[in-house]
Amino acid sequence: MADEITVDELAQHHAQGPIALIDVRELDEYTAAHVPGARLVPLGTVPDAVETLPADERLYVICHSGARSQRAADYLLARGFDAVSVAGGTSAWVQRGLDYETGERP
Repeated sequence: MADEITVDELAQHHAQGPIALIDVRELDEYTAAHVPGARLVPLGTVPDAVETLPADERLYVICHSGARSQRAADYLLARGFDAVSVAGGTSAWVQRGLDYETGERP
């Protein structure tokens, strides 16, 4: 099972520079609010996107509350990626008052 990190830990990593952040929610959820720089890869498309993901860096996987991101992180971990799930997801990020973006572009 993939490790989980908190939104506070994600914020620390995010503040240190670009990270590989994968948002596995659906487009409508992503456009409503997402962590700056997050790449949209809906959960159902993760298997198809594996070849486009960086294999040489940690993947931070986020969703709404943490359930879908855990499933995706487990999937990626089983395929050799260093993947972690963000506990609490985007909803916890927004509730903490951290910066977020809207719209379709990361």
